[in-house]
Amino acid sequence: MDLIIVESPSKAKTISKYLKGKYRVDASGGHIRDLPQKTLGVAVEKNFEPRYVVSAGKEETVRRLTEEAKKADRVYLATDPDREGEAISWHLQTVLGLDKDGENRIEFNEISPKAVTKALEYPRKINYNLVDAQQARRVLDRLVGYKLSPLLNNKLQSGLSAGRVQSVALRLVVDREREIQAFKPEEYWTITAELQDKGKKFSPFKAVLEKFNNKKLKVGSKEQADAVLQALAAGKYTVSSVKKSVARSHAPAPFTTSTLQQDASNKLGYTAPETMLMAQHLYEGMDVEGEGHIAFVTYIRTDSTRVSDEAQAAALSYIEGRFGKEYCPAKPNHYASKKGAQDAHEAIRPIDVTLTPERAKKMLDKKHYQVYKLIYERFIASQMAEALYDAMQIVIDNSGYSFKATGRSLKFAGYTAVYQEVKKEEEEEGSAKLLPPLAEGDALDALGIKPEQKFTKPPMRYTDASLVKAMEDKGIGRPSTYASIISVLNKRKYVTKEGKYMVPTEIAYRITDMLCKYFTDIMDVGFTADMEEKLDDIEEGGKDWHEIISAFYPPFAEKLRYASTDGDEMTDILCEKCGHPMVRKTGKYGKFLACSNYPACSNIISEDTAPVSDTPCPKCGAMMIVRSGRFGKFLACPNYPKCKSTLPFGEEKKREEKLEGTCPVCGKPAKVLYTRTGRLYYGCSGYPACKFMSWDEPTGEKCPLCGEAIVKTKKGVLKCSNKDCSYQPPQPQKGEAGQQPPRKGEGKA
Repeated sequence: MDLIIVESPSKAKTISKYLKGKYRVDASGGHIRDLPQKTLGVAVEKNFEPRYVVSAGKEETVRRLTEEAKKADRVYLATDPDREGEAISWHLQTVLGLDKDGENRIEFNEISPKAVTKALEYPRKINYNLVDAQQARRVLDRLVGYKLSPLLNNKLQSGLSAGRVQSVALRLVVDREREIQAFKPEEYWTITAELQDKGKKFSPFKAVLEKFNNKKLKVGSKEQADAVLQALAAGKYTVSSVKKSVARSHAPAPFTTSTLQQDASNKLGYTAPETMLMAQHLYEGMDVEGEGHIAFVTYIRTDSTRVSDEAQAAALSYIEGRFGKEYCPAKPNHYASKKGAQDAHEAIRPIDVTLTPERAKKMLDKKHYQVYKLIYERFIASQMAEALYDAMQIVIDNSGYSFKATGRSLKFAGYTAVYQEVKKEEEEEGSAKLLPPLAEGDALDALGIKPEQKFTKPPMRYTDASLVKAMEDKGIGRPSTYASIISVLNKRKYVTKEGKYMVPTEIAYRITDMLCKYFTDIMDVGFTADMEEKLDDIEEGGKDWHEIISAFYPPFAEKLRYASTDGDEMTDILCEKCGHPMVRKTGKYGKFLACSNYPACSNIISEDTAPVSDTPCPKCGAMMIVRSGRFGKFLACPNYPKCKSTLPFGEEKKREEKLEGTCPVCGKPAKVLYTRTGRLYYGCSGYPACKFMSWDEPTGEKCPLCGEAIVKTKKGVLKCSNKDCSYQPPQPQKGEAGQQPPRKGEGKA
């Protein structure tokens, strides 16, 4: 029996049902191998070759699929029809030991019996251009993220991450917030007239002041508004022109990944990740009572608005039967995809137009139903005739001032019988559904004049929908990445939500400022968009992916070195471990000294003027210092970054005083003391009268050769504290520390 391998178990279940047991269908659960998690995994010196390993937790999956592949007559790789899906198939082919030139790759845009059966008739080889484009993206993102994230952690705070696309998206949010903060509102006035014909035959209507002497008029103060009102009071209102027309509104294109996320955000209030999760379930298939496991929509990661001829014909047939022939356009609707769209597969649409939202409502829970209804209605609407409106525009003059009133009434519903666009937050002043049938030269009475003071508004903060649109418009990322980028921004707490609007947190400003300072190209929107075009060039077969990475990495590495060492200062302090000069660096907790012989020597010591507390570090014993953070004061270990221990301020605990050993100078007990870095030493309890100090415990005895103190090391060995002295004191026996060992022949019964 032949074996078909897909990504998800749900997808496998749907396909297995459609093929009625003729094939064995199994799932890889996504990627089975990737770059290693804890190391770079990219051989920079060897032309940036990636090192792939079996992903954690996928060992059993690999073992199972390997056994099944050996038993199968033929193996088909049916992963998603995009770059990442192609890469997953390549990894499966490699790990399972399949022929690299074998025709074992199949793909379909929808999970339906017809689409799957047709795909099995036309297997092909792995498209290595697609694989290379995905490899280039993976290696590029790994180099950027793996190198920048530690820099942020060392310079700003722990737990931060950076990414080639993620950081640019964060910059959009931060820049928008700064625009809002810097915005200065400007005063302006609107003047609206309520008018009616002299004979009072028709209802009153409103018109808005727009021009003076045929030039756009801006009223910027109360004084100007009063002057206008005074002139209007002395004049007469007369209709200067009436224009009637039939306005047309063309149906919107079917959904792409981006427009689906935007519409679901605006109409349903769903986040981008939430929308994609619902859509993924609808694509892979769901259990439906009485129906089994069925799929509802086509592939949901696409930037194409293209629709197959077959799907279009089915939609037109449904529209004619449901609404009438007049709702079908004279020519089938076709939509141009945006510049840069990969157009690898169709727009998002229902697989079966006869599975209406009314029928689906009984099969799906609320959220899946709402997303399906949105997709279904947008697709049907996209294939319908234009909506027609009777439009009318009246211009009224008074003393050189021109007012305009617009009206529009629906003449033919067209696509609006199925789908409504999102309404604007504010309806335009002076607009109405219907206007009276006036003629040029008609005199009008003013029933009222309303001057209103207003102020210009700052730009709106980003929502999930508007950020997705901005990323798409600017060429940042691809459809499959939008939801994950927004998810990371929220998960890392780089943004918070006020209602549906994104507000950058304090750390977001610091991350953006630091990356913009040192990595202007990576943080540039144009650079990111250009890189996406280069990845497209790889897919189209015109570029070697190694060349793109080779051109990017050396300048990036140089900027990384500069960012890491900017502000460093060489000192005359010598490293206590290797003797090399120490470098003064600035970290997130202040200044510290690091050995210049790094990485051969990784010695780091704190250099700080922060107040020292009476609290020992619970990890290394150093006396903790008082720090100030955004939540107030706290205690931090001075040995950062070697020791990262912190304690809440106010929980100071003094170290208990210990007396160990005897001072060899005055005979008083010795006291256990600690340096600021936590190193233990001994001092006379008679200080300051006696200033004896020692790194090792004093025994109270003096060396008979040099007169220095006899001390006991941490291992219990007695020695002279003078390292140049050759005297070797008698050592105590085990279990008798501090006692002289018996002489030869003594101690026996």
